[in-house]
Amino acid sequence: MQEYHQFARRIGLIGATNLLISLSGLILLPILTKTLPIEEYGTYVQVTVTIGLVPAVVMLGLPYTMVRFLAGARSREEIQEGYYSIVGITVVTAGLASLALFILAEPIAAALFDNRVAIIQVLAAIVFLECMNEIQYNYFRTFQQIKRYSSLTFFKTCLQLTLVCTLVLAGYGILGATIGLLVTDVVLLIIMSILIVSEIGVAVPKFRHLREYLSFGLPTVPGNLSSWVVNSSDRYVIALFLGTAYVGYYSPGYTLGNIVNMFIAPLSFMLPAVLSKHYDDGNLNDVKTILSYSMKYFLALAIPSVVGLSLLSRPLLTILSTPEIAEQGYLITPFTALSGLLFGSYAVIMQILVLEKKTGISGTIWIVAAILNLGLNIIFVPIFGIIGAAVTTLLAYSLAFLLSTYYSFKYLVFDLNAAFILKCIIAAAIMGGVVVIGGSRISGGLVSILLLVIISALVYTAGLFILRGFKKEEILFFKGLLRI
Repeated sequence: MQEYHQFARRIGLIGATNLLISLSGLILLPILTKTLPIEEYGTYVQVTVTIGLVPAVVMLGLPYTMVRFLAGARSREEIQEGYYSIVGITVVTAGLASLALFILAEPIAAALFDNRVAIIQVLAAIVFLECMNEIQYNYFRTFQQIKRYSSLTFFKTCLQLTLVCTLVLAGYGILGATIGLLVTDVVLLIIMSILIVSEIGVAVPKFRHLREYLSFGLPTVPGNLSSWVVNSSDRYVIALFLGTAYVGYYSPGYTLGNIVNMFIAPLSFMLPAVLSKHYDDGNLNDVKTILSYSMKYFLALAIPSVVGLSLLSRPLLTILSTPEIAEQGYLITPFTALSGLLFGSYAVIMQILVLEKKTGISGTIWIVAAILNLGLNIIFVPIFGIIGAAVTTLLAYSLAFLLSTYYSFKYLVFDLNAAFILKCIIAAAIMGGVVVIGGSRISGGLVSILLLVIISALVYTAGLFILRGFKKEEILFFKGLLRI
């Protein structure tokens, strides 16, 4: 149990960091939407979407490979060889991708970025830096240097928020916001490089395990790309058919619903390294326990969040953006929130396929989901507008969750706590009633909504304890989250 408490404390630290990151996104949202024209805000969204796309493809699955193969490394030489081999490959692949983006800046800008060529040229440098930083972040993840990882992530969030807000408010517009992202990446690259080199030194890799790394990582690339298609390609489709203004209408509601993913982020970070160690040591009971606890506590937070965000979407968007955006996009939030719940559940269950080194299965699942998502988006968006994109996203995540559960449980089955899930749904339904009644009586201001959120959270928590959703030992486990 002590080891589970340590795991809980680390999860709590990453969770606190991701909470701050999510709040930073909400802080940035009103500044961008109320300062920039809707078309420029839509272009900024396209920039962030592209930053997510390029690393997913050009990094060849190597960040995950590092976690899987180096987590158990003991000698300095073994770590140097693995780390610098991965860095060397990434420099080549990311460099080529950035060069291609720079050369093709004009046609890409014409199709997706309102002819803002300068934005694409800056973006070319950003995606290279993002790839390099992703490798370095995964170094700290691999060796479970959680406090250092959390500190760096928090620093990046604060620096990025400060630079983007300052440049936008100073009147530099979308170009200033993009340059803020670039400067943040440069600073982080320098800091993390110094930390890692001081720890393991510098070495010239011999690429001895290149074949093994690529055989593990490459099958994840189609899955990573397909996952991006499901998660983000709808913005590209909306821009192509409806224009960047509608990307601006769509994104705030999507961002609000996507807060649910905040709860799975610490688990996605911690589980691969922790589970790999137990699995490689043959401790299958520990693997099952960690997976079961992870699923249970994710759903305990995600289920009420889906209900609350869905019911409060319209007033929250009115405060965080503009009445026009709220009117256009509030119905997006319920679909994306539920999609986030399904993705979080998938993220826990698919760890089984990673442990079994069946990454090809997860890749195939996302390919199927991506084909469904992209095909339906092309059909639905011109007919139903941005709501069609939200529905399509939910359908794709539902398919990915069902398929991953089916194939993962062929290798390892753990307790999904069905009775606990039912109790969460009942408690969340009671909480939803409080939100509806309270929402009809409040003024709609930020303070009133925050007060309603606090009351609703207390009602949900009380309901869950009355229904005996937690056992005594699980309450002790939960307290471990607070002793960071």
